[in-house]
Amino acid sequence: MNNTKAKIAHLVEHYGILLVVVLMMAVLSVITDSFFSVLNLTNILKQNASAALLAMGMFLVIITAGIDLSVGSILALSMVSLAAANRLGLPWYLVVLVAPLVGGACGLVNGVGLTALRLPHPFIMTLGMLNIARGATNLVSGGVPISGIPADIRYFGQAEWDLSFIQDGAGVPVSLVVVALCGLGLWVMLNWTPLGRQIYAIGGNPQSARVSGINVERVLVIVYTICGCFAGLAGLLLVGRTGSAFPNAGLGSELDAIAAVIIGGASFFGGRGTVMGCLAGVIIMGILRNGLNLLDVSVFWQQILIGLIIVGAVYIDVIRRNASVRS
Repeated sequence: MNNTKAKIAHLVEHYGILLVVVLMMAVLSVITDSFFSVLNLTNILKQNASAALLAMGMFLVIITAGIDLSVGSILALSMVSLAAANRLGLPWYLVVLVAPLVGGACGLVNGVGLTALRLPHPFIMTLGMLNIARGATNLVSGGVPISGIPADIRYFGQAEWDLSFIQDGAGVPVSLVVVALCGLGLWVMLNWTPLGRQIYAIGGNPQSARVSGINVERVLVIVYTICGCFAGLAGLLLVGRTGSAFPNAGLGSELDAIAAVIIGGASFFGGRGTVMGCLAGVIIMGILRNGLNLLDVSVFWQQILIGLIIVGAVYIDVIRRNASVRS
């Protein structure tokens, strides 16, 4: 009996979040007429591609028991930097590199600032970067949107690979392919490389990780740099989807990224979580917002509901941690 309970607990622990996604989709397909349409599902994927990249970067940071409040501002700075580079007349294949490079540079500053200055918590450094990047965004853009993004760049956020041979009107958004490749790369790194094991070890117990020979400072710099690169890639997809770079992009998106990661089963205390769970958390947030929009629920009630879900997810994490400590 105990063995059966342990197996059930293991399945719920690892696949329960996917069951939630399936149940949400089943319920919304019953109570709405258009949820399961090809157009609506494609829109959900496109709209949440940038959020997925932000969440994966945040997930990596949260594994180390850290946090990055600057990802939304880095996304905006990456967008306007890309648009500014395009205005300079650079070829598109160089312009698309600007966003992840700018994001990575901001993440590198976060990591170096956190470790070199020996700040007590990443909250301080990333809060500073939030304001620095947002101010730089407005300086670069002049506080106004920058349009004129060419089709070669918009391709990453708007284009779809035609799958009409499977079903009329079906297609795979290119942005989804980018997210899938990034997710696969992150999964391989965390599960099959020494760096991934070191990241989990630091989140579990940084002092023990340091004693065991792990260069904690170097790993943290790498983690925050990768997080910044993901934010830059998110900016590339968003500027492609909207066709312009606007300085107020990403406002509050860091909170959505944190929510998706925690809903997906990662722990604020570090050392716990999976890439699949992180992406499932993004899907849950996207499906929830889409379903509430289809049901014509006020955006204000949506904010209240998502806030309650975040509090509930963190509370479950606290209960789970206390239970593991007692055992």
